[in-house]
Amino acid sequence: MPPAVPRLDLAPKLKRPLSLLNPFDYLRLLYWVFYFPQALRWYVDTFGGGDGGATGGTWQARLEWLLRNSVNRQLLLQGVLLTEVAAVLIALGLAWLQMPVSWGGVAFGVAFGVALGMAFGVALGVAFGVALGVAVGVAGGVAVGVAGGVALGVAVGVAILRPETWLWGTILIVLDPGAYRLNLGAATPLPLPHLRRHLSRWLRQDWEMGLHNSNQLLAYSVQFIPVIQALNRELARLPADQLIYRTAQLASQPYDWEAVRFTSVSLDQALKAEFFKNLFILPLRRRWVSRLNPDLRLDTPARAAAAGFWLLYDGQPEAAGKAFERVQDLLYGTEMVALANSLACCQQATTVEEMAAVVVPEFPAEPRLRAVTWRAIQRFCHVISDTKTVVESVSRTSKAFASNRALGELKHILNHVAEVPAAERQLIEDIAKQWRNAILDVAKSVGEQTIEGPVQNPYVMGDPVEGNLFVGREDILRQLEELWLMGRQMQSVVLYGHRRMGKTSILRNAAKTVGSGLRLVYVNMLQAASAESLSDVLIAITDELAAVLNVPPPSDEALMTQPTRSFDRYLKRVLDGLGDTETLIIAIDEFEKIEELIDAGKLAPSFIAHFRGLLQMSPKLGFAFAGLHTLEEMTQDYFSPFFASVIAIKVGFLSPGAVRQLLANPAPEFLLDYQPEALERIYQLTHGQPYLTQLVGFQLVRRYNDQRFEQGSQREAIFTVTDVDAVINDSQLFTRGRYYFTGIWDQAGRDIPEQQAILQALAPYPEGRLLSDLKSATKLQRAQLTPALDLLQRHDVVQVEDDRAVILVELFRRWLLHQ
Repeated sequence: MPPAVPRLDLAPKLKRPLSLLNPFDYLRLLYWVFYFPQALRWYVDTFGGGDGGATGGTWQARLEWLLRNSVNRQLLLQGVLLTEVAAVLIALGLAWLQMPVSWGGVAFGVAFGVALGMAFGVALGVAFGVALGVAVGVAGGVAVGVAGGVALGVAVGVAILRPETWLWGTILIVLDPGAYRLNLGAATPLPLPHLRRHLSRWLRQDWEMGLHNSNQLLAYSVQFIPVIQALNRELARLPADQLIYRTAQLASQPYDWEAVRFTSVSLDQALKAEFFKNLFILPLRRRWVSRLNPDLRLDTPARAAAAGFWLLYDGQPEAAGKAFERVQDLLYGTEMVALANSLACCQQATTVEEMAAVVVPEFPAEPRLRAVTWRAIQRFCHVISDTKTVVESVSRTSKAFASNRALGELKHILNHVAEVPAAERQLIEDIAKQWRNAILDVAKSVGEQTIEGPVQNPYVMGDPVEGNLFVGREDILRQLEELWLMGRQMQSVVLYGHRRMGKTSILRNAAKTVGSGLRLVYVNMLQAASAESLSDVLIAITDELAAVLNVPPPSDEALMTQPTRSFDRYLKRVLDGLGDTETLIIAIDEFEKIEELIDAGKLAPSFIAHFRGLLQMSPKLGFAFAGLHTLEEMTQDYFSPFFASVIAIKVGFLSPGAVRQLLANPAPEFLLDYQPEALERIYQLTHGQPYLTQLVGFQLVRRYNDQRFEQGSQREAIFTVTDVDAVINDSQLFTRGRYYFTGIWDQAGRDIPEQQAILQALAPYPEGRLLSDLKSATKLQRAQLTPALDLLQRHDVVQVEDDRAVILVELFRRWLLHQ
């Protein structure tokens, strides 16, 4: 059984700051400088709050860093004292050995060491201060220039390679592998014997512990080469289904990201290339460097996976995607390709216009390797959606809503960016900051616009809505798309809902929205209400077919003498003339009029059976009926054959978001705006009823034009809650909306007369009434109350919940109070 994997802990064990008065601390510092230089970085990170940018930037920045932290100032002072004392003591020792010493050289070395300490850190300053002071002092003492150069060169070479520490480390490692904890090999870059073999074994036995030990060696030694060799060896040995997962662990929190890069780059080639680049003989340098390849390699799955994570860290997601494509057949490979490509799309967008045009690839199925990153990308998708509104909307309110939502999403990403895996963390942070700045620039540019004359009223009352005003019916259009485009044959539907809910608007817009291959012919049965016979109805339908499809209709005489046969032949000719990919929907609006014509004796009941036959004429033909009821609610038995052939789709109220969109963006040239509270107030009053929403908007624009241009009042071009309340309290609103209000009232009286009594009893109570109180107030028996309430609920007039009934639309309730 192989020995257990040890957990290396190579960090210094000091638990307090160094003291100026403790001589052992000076010895400790001297030991660190010559045998454990990584301890100085650990000391500054642990007790000095990190370098704070002291190793780069200006002298002023370094001075401010020293002034901020007493521990760092004390460390520098100890380094200066140690440089002076150590160099002088060594020079005195050499002089005692009868070696000539140039004290000027010693002074120069000490001064140079102090300068290095200020510029690059205590360790380098002390080491070179001592070594250079002694070397220059000795060289100056013998007064031989060549000897001085050789002495300096040897000193530098020994200081870099540290063969004595390699020797001690080798002895201890051979005797006991646990000697890694003694750090005696920490100062030499020469590979320690058997270290690569031990690391390889640790990685094979316990990958995570092996990575921990590798990071310890990278942090507290200079044994970079054995670590890279062991990682490369074991990555190449991993099973295919573990490769990306294990490489992701390597890239999770590496101490040195170069360790990830060199698992894809040839270490030998890279080191040689760096050496030859520094040669001063230019022709030789160019010739040898050109023969080397220090770039990323994708020739094996292990190298491609490592390259992908490195390129993400390096801010090159597009290149990372190409690297991951080499391993996309492995476990998590497809996910990493999609992730890299998604980030590449986001990174390339620098303006709001480009952000709005970003198309993020489809998310992979769960479970995902980078779940946190995908959550951040999902928020980027929300930002993209909101940015489209910012770009396309002309309403300041819509722009403000959308930009604030987008900025909120980006703020959340930045606040939680530390949770994102390290490889893509900086990339996501950079994208979020880049997008935030772009949205802030647009938000600042949204200024006031001058209105020179009366605003053209964009809101539509009564007529079908088309264009920008047709909003909020995505769910219904999606259902129609599934039924009409994704099935083997056309499916007939019935759109039902109360008056002025937008059924006609859906039919008018369906052909434009659902697909280019759909031909829709709209027929309004109100126009045929005055028909005296079946022929009149069929003439009305064929006229609409001819107008849309440019197929000449049968003669009126043919339709009068043989109506059904002539109509069937014409319809077959129309269907034969459709293209291979074209389909036909005949939309019959106000289809309840058919029942009225039958009841009036103008149509025979067999007409419905004829219609059912038409539904089965061709897979390219379907019907869309629109009216108040489902077919099941029609009173006559002759509608029963339709039940199994037609799918019912309810058309209800608009959502709050759709109401905001409808009001704030009615037309591209609309320059007025709404306060958020005003939009909320309108929704409370209309409950999203489309006609009433348009009516309130219409009245608001009229009021603005009257105040601004008729009365000459100075007012802002933004609607407030005060404006909404003023419009609602104006009797003109109820006068203009009387067709809607009376339509609901009259329909309630025709279907089940008890409905009117229920509405009158509910009108004085905005919060509704308990069913027991309602029963007492109306004096209705339960057998009368229940079906009446059920029908009012189906028609979206009343809502019953928790034994309480309430009128849904506040404006209708107020109309009832004053009728």
